[in-house]
Amino acid sequence: MKQDKDHDNATAEESLLETTEPVRVVDARPARPQTIGVLTSGGDAPGMNAAIRAVTRTALNHGLRVLGVRRGYHGLWRGDILELNSRSVSEKLQRGGTFLMTARSATYNTPEGVRKAYEMCLIFGIDALVVIGGDGSFRGARDISRLGIPVVGIPATIDNDISSTDYTIGYDTAMNTAMSAIDKLRDTATSHERCSVIELMGRRAGYLALNVGMATGAEVILIPEIEVDFAQDVIKRLLDCRNAGKHHYIVVVAEGAGSAVEIAERIETVTGIEARPTILGHIQRGGSPTMRDREMASRMGVFAVDVLLRGERNKLISYQKGGLVAIDLEEGLEMKKTISLEEYRDAKVIAL
Repeated sequence: MKQDKDHDNATAEESLLETTEPVRVVDARPARPQTIGVLTSGGDAPGMNAAIRAVTRTALNHGLRVLGVRRGYHGLWRGDILELNSRSVSEKLQRGGTFLMTARSATYNTPEGVRKAYEMCLIFGIDALVVIGGDGSFRGARDISRLGIPVVGIPATIDNDISSTDYTIGYDTAMNTAMSAIDKLRDTATSHERCSVIELMGRRAGYLALNVGMATGAEVILIPEIEVDFAQDVIKRLLDCRNAGKHHYIVVVAEGAGSAVEIAERIETVTGIEARPTILGHIQRGGSPTMRDREMASRMGVFAVDVLLRGERNKLISYQKGGLVAIDLEEGLEMKKTISLEEYRDAKVIAL
């Protein structure tokens, strides 16, 4: 099974502090911060730059100082920090990736590393930290919050798998990128009476594969949340499509549900249908963010600063029922999110 080494939930970003009793420090920081640090962590996602921009300009508008932390938590404990102003974030809204960069940090993934990051916040006078990333990033935020640094998390991951929010920055762009690629692959599959097996990102979550599969009319969608009978749900399904008069087929698979190469080989061996695998890989992470990702990132960035200015600490920004709310960090990390069978069945029914 293919692994996405840059995935935000990678072990390197997950805290080792969960297995130890956290050291808590009584912090005398003011309820209203004077200096805000902002960093991006985990896998990059289109729209991160828009969130940094919104945090920076909102904070500056309220007379606060803003420090950008480069290379995520790795840069935080090393003091790789620069001051941001309104011009620092100009011409960033339309750019994919993150201009502050992101990196893994084995050092931060230890109690000593978190302590170093905390001490660096004191050195630079950071009163609060805005963390843009996924669950692994939020666990890192929780660790430093336990030492007394107030944090606010902004959800950003192309997998849309953060349990506390209905939407994450980068998801819409990734879906549109994958949809465009699959539409092109369908054109060539039609020309050659071929089955295209397309592997999308999603090591533990199938939201991207499910929604892209529905949007592109995939005959088969495979995701890690739902177990399938390969003979019935893949082979028989494709044969039913062929016998119904179809001459081309699309199979969308999340990387956590199998290998496109292996699945294509099995399909061709059993059915005789020519099957070609395509792994979209990191192309799904890149590119200019869509309007929705720019707008959501901007709104979340503004809201994150407002939360800090209200004196609230250790919150996750969440999009729920059409609006933004701030929920408790610890509670958010305990939430669970899953795909319903109804969503999966809907996609299956309309593809045949």
